[in-house]
Amino acid sequence: MKLLVTGGAGYIGSVVSAQLLEAGHEVVVLDDLSTGHDDAVPAGARLVRGTLRDSAFEVLDGAGFDAVLHFAAKSLVGESVANPAKYWDGNVGESLALFDAMRRAGVGRIVFSSTAATYGEPESTPILETDPTRPTNPYGASKLAIDTILTEYARLYGFGAVSLRYFNVAGALGPQGERHTVETHLIPNVLKVALGEKDAVSVFGTDYPTEDGTCVRDYVHVVDLGRAHLLALDDTESGAHRIYNLGSGSGYSVNEVVEVCRAVTGHAIPAVYGDRRPGDPAVLVASSEKINAALGWKPERDLTQMVTDAWGFARR
Repeated sequence: MKLLVTGGAGYIGSVVSAQLLEAGHEVVVLDDLSTGHDDAVPAGARLVRGTLRDSAFEVLDGAGFDAVLHFAAKSLVGESVANPAKYWDGNVGESLALFDAMRRAGVGRIVFSSTAATYGEPESTPILETDPTRPTNPYGASKLAIDTILTEYARLYGFGAVSLRYFNVAGALGPQGERHTVETHLIPNVLKVALGEKDAVSVFGTDYPTEDGTCVRDYVHVVDLGRAHLLALDDTESGAHRIYNLGSGSGYSVNEVVEVCRAVTGHAIPAVYGDRRPGDPAVLVASSEKINAALGWKPERDLTQMVTDAWGFARR
């Protein structure tokens, strides 16, 4: 198939682009490089630099594309709270431009990289697709709005869409790994201590109702995540919008993550323990039962493998 990958110069998009090429597909990446890196685009994929508003229709029109995989997004929770307009415009506005370009160009299949932040603070765990969606920040709200739009585009325009919702992604695939100007994710920040770029890792809260008192969060290896996107591509059906969660079903505590990073890197990695951060739930874990039953997907790589691959990339 001929596929357009939006945000394909970013972390997850570049990994999925590499996997698509490995599977024999033709890949075109559309990315404005505002947060992505041109050298992350795998060899064999063609990079078009531009925004979805300015370039999507030009790229898609008459070019014989079979489907789109949509990763382009603003994704910093704190920034979304400080500047919500940026997220409504950059996520919802740009996505609408993409969907309109697809409709005009006659490309009706899409896999959307959504987020489990659409659920907000869960009433129970692991989170199911049938649970209420009550996002607690503009980032999650903007992603939920895109899911809603896809439901309508499937109903009104015959789109075949699949949204994948997940929490934390880790690991790497060779030269494709996690590189953010502003790094908010736990594993790369812990590895920065091992690299000597930070003095210690900050742990917020030790009195949560969890086994070791620290927060429990869901993690999925980026290679497993990419595999889910490839399976979802084959699951698109005209007139249907399907939503699947991707998760471990159990999660890992902050202390567990730090300990695994210590074991993998061989560094002591000092930790500084502080008070809870406002609004941090004790446990955020997603169930993958639905996608396992429908498509046979389940995570195959554990936390040690995630950290090992991330550490290999971080030392490049």
